[in-house]
Amino acid sequence: QQKPTQRQIILAWAVHAYTALGLPIALLCAYALSQGNARQFFLWSCLACAIDATDGFFARKVGVKTILPHFDGARLDDIVDYLHFALLPAIALPALGLLPLEHWWMAAILLIASGYGFCQGMAKTDDAFVGFPSYWNILVIYLYVLDAPVSVVIISIVVLSVLVFIPIHFVYPSRTRLYMPLTLGLGVAWGAAMFGIAAWPDSGWAETVAQWSLLYVVYYTVLSGIHHRRIHQQAHQ
Repeated sequence: QQKPTQRQIILAWAVHAYTALGLPIALLCAYALSQGNARQFFLWSCLACAIDATDGFFARKVGVKTILPHFDGARLDDIVDYLHFALLPAIALPALGLLPLEHWWMAAILLIASGYGFCQGMAKTDDAFVGFPSYWNILVIYLYVLDAPVSVVIISIVVLSVLVFIPIHFVYPSRTRLYMPLTLGLGVAWGAAMFGIAAWPDSGWAETVAQWSLLYVVYYTVLSGIHHRRIHQQAHQ
């Protein structure tokens, strides 16, 4: 096996550093929550999501596993993801007034469920997330902007936590080939809408945009059901 060049090593470490940016961003998110600043929290969360959505591409492009086999970038990614997609949303629920303080313990349910999900060897396949993929940060934005009642918040936590344990194959937008161009195209439009909502969560139009953006959530859910059924049928052929 050919020894990696210095340039390759530097690029590989740069990719890992890019992933690790999520750690100080998590601290900024926590600070925003301590100040009760929903806008800053959502914006920093969006930046963390943008990094998470692109670092895998860079890692594969550079070939970090081959160049730096002694460093587990996937574990680093999981640590960052758990902070942004589970822990911080759990803190945000009471911090942003979505859960009354007497019900703060409900946030622990999603932490336990996500802890299980993150430790599953088959939490991800080549073309799917298996079980609800801890999109808790997205849920928090919707609950906040749509001014959801406490009952809806609690039901959402319970239902989605249960779905973590059910091995449904959810669409992996950048890997699931089924309708991938359509999924990515709609995903870009949805992402732009979510950024707008995150930047102006208390504006008069944010609720309307959030309601329309739920169409993509419905599309994603239906497509995940179709994708899961196809995988199930293939497994039994």
